[in-house]
Order: sequence, then structure tokens, then C-alpha cells
Amino acid sequence: MATEVERAIEAIVMVAEEPIPPHLLAQILEVPPARVEELCQSLAESYVADDRGFELVRVAGGYRFQSHADLAGYVERFALEGQSSRLSAAALETLALVAYKQPISRAQVSEVRGVSVDGVMRTLQHRGYVAEVGRDPGPGQAVLYGTTARFLEKLGVDSLDQLPPLAQFVPGPEVMDALDAGLRHGGGKSSPEVAITDEGSADEAR
Repeated sequence: MATEVERAIEAIVMVAEEPIPPHLLAQILEVPPARVEELCQSLAESYVADDRGFELVRVAGGYRFQSHADLAGYVERFALEGQSSRLSAAALETLALVAYKQPISRAQVSEVRGVSVDGVMRTLQHRGYVAEVGRDPGPGQAVLYGTTARFLEKLGVDSLDQLPPLAQFVPGPEVMDALDAGLRHGGGKSSPEVAITDEGSADEAR
């Protein structure tokens, strides 16, 4: 039988809109953070042992309930029925660049993709996947972007260190350095003028 503290953890995580950090659970339950970690691990193992349709996982620095991976087909059918909220290919490519090369400016992303990404970046910011994280110290002090805790949550990982090894699909450091140097000194060819829709797709302006 679950203890009152375990039941309290379940109740709080169940109603929370975002992953709950262990230190916050510890504060609410008035127990040490280490104890919270132990109890969450114990609960997670018990759900696995019972072969439940959900699991307790740690993502983006906190704990949340999510459906079991082997039931993804049913959940996707339910969540996406009649909806078209999935990110476009352009948005996914841009998000990948930000994730693996952050902090990065819009101009740098545009230079790599070969088209303007202003509309795509607005979409990603609106969805809460990227945010401003600083300013480039060089001329113009361009805004730099990085991924957010919501990005980690949606991807189901606890930190950027757990991102899948996709770095080989984006330019290496030497390419980014060359692009950065070109942008600082006004070098390089300008990108074609494009018109971007709210969905993040781009067409060359006529």
C-alpha cells in the first residue's frame, strides 16, 4: 500500500501542467529532496512492474506522468485526430539547428538554411520551444537563441546532453565559425528574398 507521501506525489504530479522539480516536491511535502528522488524512483518502478499504460519519468529537470511508449500509436491517433498542429519540415530543421548549435542568431540559422527563418523562429517561440538567451558581443549585438525547458519536456529528455547524436547532420564548428566571421564583416552572399507563412513554409518572392 502506498504511503501518504507517495500518494501526495502522485496527486501533485497528476495535476501539474509542467514537470515538477524534486526540490519543489520536497518543499511541499516537507521531506528531504533525496527522499523525494527515492520515492519517485520507487513509484516509477512499481508502474513498470504492474505494466501500466503510463509511467513516471524525469524530464526537463522534474517529474511528470506520460503514456507508455508502446502505446504511442493509440495516443497519437487520439491527440492528432482532426488536428494539423505538427511542426513543418522547415520548423523542425530550424529547431534542430538551434538545439545543436545554441546559442545561435537568426542570421546564422538563415545562412545555414539558405532562406529567411524569421517566420519559422516566430512559430518556434510561440510554441515555447526556443527563446532569447543572450546577445552576440560583436557588432550589432544580434539576439541569440536557445531551446527551452518545454523543448526538453516535449522531447522527453532531462537535459541537452541526452539529445540523440544528430550533430553530423548540421554544419560543424569550423563552418559555423566561418559563417560567423562572414556575418560580422558583411561577407558572404545574401539570401534570396522569401515570403514565409505562419506555418513556417517559405517561397521565393516573385
